Amino acid sequence: MDKNQTLNLRRKHIGPSCKIFFSHDPIKIVRAKGQYMYDEKGQRYLDCINNVAHVGHCHPDVVKAGAEQMEQLNTNSRFLHDNLVLFAQKLQATLPERLSVCYFVNSGSEANDLALRLAWQYTNNRDVITLENAYHGHVSSLIDISPYKLQHQSDVEHNPSVHVAPSPDVYRGKYRADHADPATAYADEVKDIIDKAHSKRRKIAAFIAESLQSCGGQVIPPAGYFQQVAKHVRKAGGVFIADEVQVGFGRVGSHFWAFQLQGDDFVPDIVTMGKPIGNGHPMSCVVTTKEVAEAFMSSGMEYFNTFGGNPVSCAIGLAVLDVIEKEDLRGNAVRVGRHLTHLLEKQKEKHLLIGDIRGVGLFVGVELVRDRTKLTPATAEAQEVIYRLKEEHILLSADGPHRNVLKFKPPMCFSVEDADLVVEKIDLILTELEKALGLTLKNTLDIANEGNKRKLQADENGNQCENGLVHSTEGGHGAPSHSKRNKRLQT
Repeated sequence: MDKNQTLNLRRKHIGPSCKIFFSHDPIKIVRAKGQYMYDEKGQRYLDCINNVAHVGHCHPDVVKAGAEQMEQLNTNSRFLHDNLVLFAQKLQATLPERLSVCYFVNSGSEANDLALRLAWQYTNNRDVITLENAYHGHVSSLIDISPYKLQHQSDVEHNPSVHVAPSPDVYRGKYRADHADPATAYADEVKDIIDKAHSKRRKIAAFIAESLQSCGGQVIPPAGYFQQVAKHVRKAGGVFIADEVQVGFGRVGSHFWAFQLQGDDFVPDIVTMGKPIGNGHPMSCVVTTKEVAEAFMSSGMEYFNTFGGNPVSCAIGLAVLDVIEKEDLRGNAVRVGRHLTHLLEKQKEKHLLIGDIRGVGLFVGVELVRDRTKLTPATAEAQEVIYRLKEEHILLSADGPHRNVLKFKPPMCFSVEDADLVVEKIDLILTELEKALGLTLKNTLDIANEGNKRKLQADENGNQCENGLVHSTEGGHGAPSHSKRNKRLQT
């Protein structure tokens, strides 16, 4: 179909809350391979954001494994099948020995929902501690523990069983890199929450955190934070849930799981995983201890999932694990991630709009600010970078509570050459933006108040920004010229 016909049918039949990338001029993707996606005209785009296509879009080994198993059998897990137990065994081998029991489900949201059920049953408690700007899924049980979803909704009624701890952000958060011990300071905030809950006779079931906050702005917790939080939470009778849905399966390079960055002495009670596990195939998993699993069984309620752990999904999961190892994708994440971070650090020396570079492996964030002292979020500028990169056929997105963090989470086959290309384009775009703003190393123009006046609310999904940098979802007339957009930045 013609792209406009596709778009019109989407508007007619797909829920209006289901946002689309680049809404004023969306891209119609018809195929993909490796780290590249192609539109209906054959134009190639470099994909810097698809952490779902973990080992590369349409990897032939993964496609073959799924197709061959689909030709033989696909059924539910109430029948014995080797794929289920072999996948569970191979997956467990990547984890600490204590985490030995698997529950296979179909999405990261479903995994986190089940993790809460496990925690509630094991502890006989109900309250959950989550982090600022966290995102754990879209099902009803997870909305309240996903402040990221509620940050622009002031009329949401607070759930008294959910407690929100400060994000352990050492760049913009309450305790920063110059603090003597930010890990302890942030962990003490969790302890204070527990003490206050106990004073109201509330009991903690779980603390849940993404091992690295993704939607929250590519936040990397200080080493030792999880250990101390786990100590406080377990003393209170709760469990620690590590959400690896966005960052697991070797993305950090040095380790298979991001929670392992905290040290060998930290082991969660429950780990949830999704997205990269199936390289685009809808599957996920919850892994926990024998003790938690037995407590779940003691409820007397059978757990059954029609599609979770089916032979096709497990064949695909096994193939993904094989490819990660065979192609040394963890090693690639280390090498390319280090190169990308080095290039971006060089850009920070050159561009005042870059406030912070943070990342590990192929999980990297670039926080844009208008003032490095005040940390004024450069929200509109971040969105301008995203749209300008799109015009250069590079797909990147921005996130965080202020939508000012450029986030890199590409397929794990992302190369040094890809990193060179993206950073080269970012350099050119930032140079032009800073010139338009009068923001140079010799002239640090303070325009923090301007950002407040304009109420910058843009994001990469194309929500409208008042200054016009990001265009109305009713558009379709293409982007304005660079000169016009730069004038808007100045006014």
